Amino acid sequence: MRTLTEADVEALLDPAALIAAIEDAFRRRFPSMTLPVRTQIQTRDGILLIMPCYEASSDSFGVKMAIVHNNAERADRVQASYSLLDPRTGAPLFQTPARWLTALRTAATSAVATQHLARPAVRSLGVFGTGQLARAHFRVMPLVRKFEQYLVCGIDPARTRDFAQKMSAEVGLSIQPVYPRTCAAESDVICTCTTSPTPLFDGNLLRRGAHVNLVGGFQPHTRESDDATVRNARIVVDTFESALAEAGDLIIPLAKGVITRTQILADLHQMLTRKTAIRRDNEEVTLFKSVGCALEDMVAAELLQKAAI
Repeated sequence: MRTLTEADVEALLDPAALIAAIEDAFRRRFPSMTLPVRTQIQTRDGILLIMPCYEASSDSFGVKMAIVHNNAERADRVQASYSLLDPRTGAPLFQTPARWLTALRTAATSAVATQHLARPAVRSLGVFGTGQLARAHFRVMPLVRKFEQYLVCGIDPARTRDFAQKMSAEVGLSIQPVYPRTCAAESDVICTCTTSPTPLFDGNLLRRGAHVNLVGGFQPHTRESDDATVRNARIVVDTFESALAEAGDLIIPLAKGVITRTQILADLHQMLTRKTAIRRDNEEVTLFKSVGCALEDMVAAELLQKAAI
């Protein structure tokens, strides 16, 4: 069995192909998938996440194991691996490191949501965060919208300036480091890619017709958005079961009565099969809350397996 490196994964996994594959999977394959809510185990130094996925119709079977370390300063804070398995024997058919796979599949899912929820005529993209997940979003989001302005906001101004400079060179775009207020107020599409346990910006600053992708938080007690953001938004989630079990961005305002369950209008499958209308005009704020879905990992691993072969 060929052993891949993270560099191999980044070289072989095509972002445009991944966007198309994830959209197709949520549209067509999702109903036949077994997707249990991921197991979370608190360890001494972080959280162990176990994410299995099985599709009976194709006999596809895979599992991701990831450790998210508590220390946000670690360059290797996320460690992950993915295995495609023989469903009859459990033997591994294909294994790969999954740090970049996880970041890229998350950004590709944000891109699917943005393609269907954001206004066509958006011009500015704002990203909160300066880590691997933010990097993946700057790589992927321009594939679904023609932005003219790119903004980034991090905790540390010096680190944010350095990230903006390096990212600009990597993707061939002019990315400007800004403060939270500017990023929230001047972005048509916002992606939150942080480990922050508390809201990143004042939701009252959002532009009319803005679209927000909340992708960093995955625990019930953490949130990247405030009450104003979710109160005024039309909300889509990746999957209802995981979002209502893990997404503090929704669980906290639901518990406070800020929003009701009926305001969460659809999951990705329902949105893509047009069972629920989300954006009705160019003035509404739309919001996609992602906690990460094992289907996305398996689709990415399948593409990577084909590319490696």
